[in-house]
Amino acid sequence: MSALPIAANADHTDADLNRAGPAHAATAATSEFRAGWPAVLACFAMAIFVWGFGFYGQPVYLAELQRANGWSTALVSASITFYYVFGAACLLWVSVLFSRVDLRILLCGGVCVMALGAIGVANARHPVTLFASSAVLGVGWAATSSTAISTTLARWFDRKRGLAISLALNGASLAGVFVAPLLVRLSAVYGLAASVTGLSLAMLALLLPLLMFGLASRAPVPDAEPHAVVSGSDRAPDGPANWRDAMRSLHFWSIAAPFALGFGAQVGFLMHQVALLLPALGSEQTAVALMAGSFAAFAGRVALGFVIDRVNQRLTTALSIGSQALALVAIIIWPRSPQVLFPAVILFGLSVGNLITLPATIIQHEFPARAFSLIMGMTVATGQFFYAFFPAVVGVVHDLTGGYGAPLALCVALQIIAAVLLLRPPRRDNVGSPM
Repeated sequence: MSALPIAANADHTDADLNRAGPAHAATAATSEFRAGWPAVLACFAMAIFVWGFGFYGQPVYLAELQRANGWSTALVSASITFYYVFGAACLLWVSVLFSRVDLRILLCGGVCVMALGAIGVANARHPVTLFASSAVLGVGWAATSSTAISTTLARWFDRKRGLAISLALNGASLAGVFVAPLLVRLSAVYGLAASVTGLSLAMLALLLPLLMFGLASRAPVPDAEPHAVVSGSDRAPDGPANWRDAMRSLHFWSIAAPFALGFGAQVGFLMHQVALLLPALGSEQTAVALMAGSFAAFAGRVALGFVIDRVNQRLTTALSIGSQALALVAIIIWPRSPQVLFPAVILFGLSVGNLITLPATIIQHEFPARAFSLIMGMTVATGQFFYAFFPAVVGVVHDLTGGYGAPLALCVALQIIAAVLLLRPPRRDNVGSPM
């Protein structure tokens, strides 16, 4: 099978809608948002909480735990890697729970577990406590992050699923703008333990009612096959039945492998971004650059969200990853130029949020509905296993070469490979078939 045409899924949708009538299509899309907007709002709020404490909070934990306990960078960094790896392992079984457990129970339980883990990490005074709390945090992350949000919204949205997921995951971008800076400021005054405990309990008080009421309405499309799909010849007819079948599927790996490479390069750069920018920009301008990058991620996700259901998601993802590679190349060539660094950070940021959103839309259009949760969970787990170690790889290459040129070049190489893989999906006879 050649690369999917730019509007293959849109063409197929139009054909369906021509048969059903444009009025029916408009009514169906409007009905989805009328029934599903409370779920989008609830997932948006959950994303702020989850990414605030589970992703953007990690650098804050690192710095404050080192200062408070005198622990080495290696020890705290190892706990963060353990958190991501353990969370990835949990994703393999959490995705199964979404078909067996009430959404409200699962998500409310997940955010409570995540709050418990964050409080435990912040209050850790012994390495054993730190790693045990990181494991609890990993369970909460698996039950509430992108797989959970995408699977939840799939119950309400079909034709506008990409837009719904994109809007909900904007909460992740806002977490980087608000939650992490707030944690830094509160920790400077009250200490990390009191700050995380107080802020997490306050957010839970707001979030739990939102989840209970936002997910209370009946989902209109719980098990239906999606309408807005790629043409039948490009879509896996049955899809993997379990994780073993998925691991043997070329179709699964044509999605999971490039996203793992893209996630690794993205997280590797983001975790070292401050150290890279500080020598050239200073602390104040670095803070401005980080804020600009976070707002770019928010804007990029909103902009793509309105067209994401009408474009070729593979091509869009390849272009997004390619734009990040271009930004890194500019940083490699002009590492000390503020005139280059600011636009490069913004260009890189434009695709940060979309790289989290796009796997769900590709999976929706290329796999049957009953396989969505399984494939989504395994794709995210594969990416998380990979990017859990990549910040350390970037650090090691930096130390061996004495600068960030070589590790950034490694990130660019991974991004180029990822883009090529996305543009070369498996041939028709291999779609959904074992290797």
